[in-house]
Amino acid sequence: MSMGELILWGLVKFVCIVLGWVMLVATVLTLMERKQSAAMQNRVGPNRALIFGKKFPLSAFLGQILADALKVLFKEDYEPVNGNKWLHRIAPALGLIPAMLMWLVIPFGPGPPPGVEGHHWFQMADLNVGIIFIFAIASMSVYGATIGAWASNSAFSLLGGLRTAAQMISYEVTLGLSLVGIFMIYGSVQLNDIIWAQGDMAWGIVTQPLAFVLFMVAAVAETKRAPFDLPEAESELAAGYFTEYSSMRFAVFSLGEFIGIVAVAAIAACVFLGGWQIPWVETPLLADGTVDYGWLTVAQVAIFLVKMVFIIWLQMQIRWTLPRFRYDQLMKLGWVYLLPLAIFNLVITALVMYVLR
Repeated sequence: MSMGELILWGLVKFVCIVLGWVMLVATVLTLMERKQSAAMQNRVGPNRALIFGKKFPLSAFLGQILADALKVLFKEDYEPVNGNKWLHRIAPALGLIPAMLMWLVIPFGPGPPPGVEGHHWFQMADLNVGIIFIFAIASMSVYGATIGAWASNSAFSLLGGLRTAAQMISYEVTLGLSLVGIFMIYGSVQLNDIIWAQGDMAWGIVTQPLAFVLFMVAAVAETKRAPFDLPEAESELAAGYFTEYSSMRFAVFSLGEFIGIVAVAAIAACVFLGGWQIPWVETPLLADGTVDYGWLTVAQVAIFLVKMVFIIWLQMQIRWTLPRFRYDQLMKLGWVYLLPLAIFNLVITALVMYVLR
């Protein structure tokens, strides 16, 4: 393919994957989170925004999403009088754009096997750095929260921004170290290669069970979700780093958080649950070694989405099960327990690989 065709295909895949799937799932999650919490707490939850009347109760789902969208669109777009207006305006985008760019290297379906040249139809960019690119981009999202907090000129926002910076930087260390064992076992940092190496049920959750637990705990903290939602603790900070935000800017912060939830689910599905691999089903190949795309490919994409939904559900379940930590407990958990466990897992993995080689 020419450079122009590659760019065009990249744009098409970005629209289909990020705007057509990720943004849709993140928007639906704003409602599903409230419905799941209602189910766990034995109450009804949002059910009043009926479009077609009581004869069609499921229309309340679509009606509630539309109502939420209209509500944030027509709210007053408030700006702090004594704040930095320009930084206050761009901060939400600094949180949303990294969350969207992470999807450039996440494969939704089978690509060429390792060592075989071919086009990645289900991946926007086949970068050699692979998941390292995700870590680099994800680490930029901390600037959106901290800049927005500082630009708001509010004590509550500033405290939330300080908590955000300390929490995200602290848990990024464990998040990265939890995956080093995966890189060692499968011999690559590219997600497509890692997924291919997990055939015959050699999933990452089987070879690295402790790493999966550490990754999920650190990822929940990285996305600032309960029980690690200290940067936006309503009872303490009145919403934290986005206290002074309203209308669509508030919605952009919230949407970036939900996109992060979906991204965590996609990464966990790729690294620990075999990605698009279907257990005990071999991906058919053509004579030149490339994938023979067909109906099985549709099933592989579907199973990847199912794994993603399962991880999303798990994060929501944690969100409404555990009480919020104190801030000192949060930092102690990250540095005193999770980080040593991640290093221990890395050492054990290296020893086992040395003995079995």
